[in-house]
Amino acid sequence: METIGTSGYFLAACAYAVFILLLLAARNKTLAGSLVLLASLLVFSSSLSAALQPKQGFSLLIVMAIETFKIAVWSLLIICTQANITSVKGLITHPKVKQYLQVWGGLSALCWGAALFMPDNVKLLFSLFLLLNLWLLVLLEQLYRNADVKVKWAIWTLIIALGMISVFDFVLFAQAAMVNQLDFSYWYARGFIAAIGMPLILVSTRRIKDWSVDVFVSREVVFYSSMLLISGLYLLLLAIAGYVINYFGGAWGDIISIAFIILGGSVLAALLITERLRREVKVFITKHFFANKYDYRIEWLKSIEQLEIGESNDYYHTATRIICSSLDIKQGALVKKIVTGKYQCLYQDNYDLTESDLGLLVPIDRFCQKHGWIIDVREFVYVEDSYPDLLFDADACRQKHIDIIIPIFMNKSVYGFFLLAMPKEQEVLNWEDRDLLFSISKQLSNYLSLNEANESLAESKQFDAFNRMSAFLVHDLKNVQAQLALINSNAKRHRDNPEFIDDVFETIESATGRLDKVLTQLRNKQVAESSKTNTDVQALIMGVVKQRNVQLPHVSTELSLERNIVIDEETLSSVLNHLLQNAQEATSDNGWVKIIAKMITGSLHVKISDSGCGMSAEFIANRLFKPFDTTKGNAGMGIGVYEAKQFIEGLDGTMKVTSRENEGSHFEITLPCKYS
Repeated sequence: METIGTSGYFLAACAYAVFILLLLAARNKTLAGSLVLLASLLVFSSSLSAALQPKQGFSLLIVMAIETFKIAVWSLLIICTQANITSVKGLITHPKVKQYLQVWGGLSALCWGAALFMPDNVKLLFSLFLLLNLWLLVLLEQLYRNADVKVKWAIWTLIIALGMISVFDFVLFAQAAMVNQLDFSYWYARGFIAAIGMPLILVSTRRIKDWSVDVFVSREVVFYSSMLLISGLYLLLLAIAGYVINYFGGAWGDIISIAFIILGGSVLAALLITERLRREVKVFITKHFFANKYDYRIEWLKSIEQLEIGESNDYYHTATRIICSSLDIKQGALVKKIVTGKYQCLYQDNYDLTESDLGLLVPIDRFCQKHGWIIDVREFVYVEDSYPDLLFDADACRQKHIDIIIPIFMNKSVYGFFLLAMPKEQEVLNWEDRDLLFSISKQLSNYLSLNEANESLAESKQFDAFNRMSAFLVHDLKNVQAQLALINSNAKRHRDNPEFIDDVFETIESATGRLDKVLTQLRNKQVAESSKTNTDVQALIMGVVKQRNVQLPHVSTELSLERNIVIDEETLSSVLNHLLQNAQEATSDNGWVKIIAKMITGSLHVKISDSGCGMSAEFIANRLFKPFDTTKGNAGMGIGVYEAKQFIEGLDGTMKVTSRENEGSHFEITLPCKYS
């Protein structure tokens, strides 16, 4: 047996010597290539040492020390392949590698320290190799199960070779841990196993040129690998139990054996039979270790695309369609909460929900406000206590095909609900489905809130525009009323004056034109567009002054205008009329008001001055040009100066105001001129 075993180890050493020479000739400088070369050197050293050990008589611990590093290098190779680690820096910094090295280093130091300093504890090394080989088997399983077809073709020979060696060692050291000594019939067979594995490893090294494969670890495989790990831990505990039984012996050994069998069977039954425990284990693994069921980048882009193609005037439809498409659902509805106990269906697709049906949401509303959970009606029916303290008519909901109820939150309060009908083949929601639906509903709540705010803002702007138009119309009517009031107040004194009669008809004609303009704007629901004409500004100013001079103080003029300009005659007349009226109202009857107009370098300069009460700098800065702010009480609208400024700046002109309290005011207007 010893001769055969030694021959097997020599055969393995020769095989890996040839393999090492081939690797050196290939000059593969990748990280994986270096790890394969290092692992092959360790296998060669281990095999050669095992072959020489019986004749040379050195300790078997030397061979086992080399084996410790060999398993670590093979495991690092599998981790690098799985995680696509291609550099030494990536190897050092990758969290999976760090985790493996920390555990491997800690266990190795503990077990080897105990074996070297306390010879009676050499048996701890058997448990160490049992655990390390089990870990390598788990890594191999994960790598192969999650690789695509092309990658599987490249790595399957490597998986078989390392798996064969690891399984053999697992059985060897499991038995050794049970009886506290190696079975040398198995030990001498290890050399042949290692030699057989070399050609298979060689095939994979030729197939994977750069040793870079894309591997995705699925949820199912991780779960099954975890079950394999749990089974391995069970075997490890079995080995420890064997040690305990052997240590105590006698009656205590029988008692411990029976107790361990009962305990182990209970644990395995709980893992394999108890559905809830298996589900919780699976959720924990999938949630904390590996890739999610949904790619949120793709889901987000899909939602954005649907928002882009959605109808802007029916955002309730768009939101419902997005939440339905996340799980390929054909029936959905969006319900808004008006007040507690009253709900309104804003949109429904393939549903026929009435107001009485929405009353089913009252207890769900209270529950969601407290917990914020998504309600799966099917889970509520089938799984007891799945929603503690929630009571509602689940049968009525199912009759109406309401399977999923997703609360929509705005400002931490329930805004409403998405109601979904799930296909019959669809299982109850898992945690990933809930996370996806919750994330989408959160985004859609912002979408709905933004669109409702925009709709309210649009309505507010419409009312604002209407109010603004009304204010200007009232201002025009006020000016017309003021003209007619002047006629009435002067009629008794000047009714027999022919010039007064002519002015009356002229004023009535002007008032009629203004009233026609006001009526036109009311009919069209907008301010009429201005029309520019070739205007004699000097004559226009004289006409305005003539109208204003029916009251005190009279306006004096200083005009030097020779050419006509193209301008909105009616608006300019209204602006000058208002500014002069303000100057007269701010000045006592024995004061003065003056208007100066002249052309300077192609621009019209108009200055209106008075000796009135004046204004403070703060009033000019904060209130003078603010619309609807007036010092005249109910007699004024507060838009005259604002309208004047808007008109002047609309023509690229400027209006400068200087004033001192109790000393008077000066309005200086500059307008660029356009000639016909």
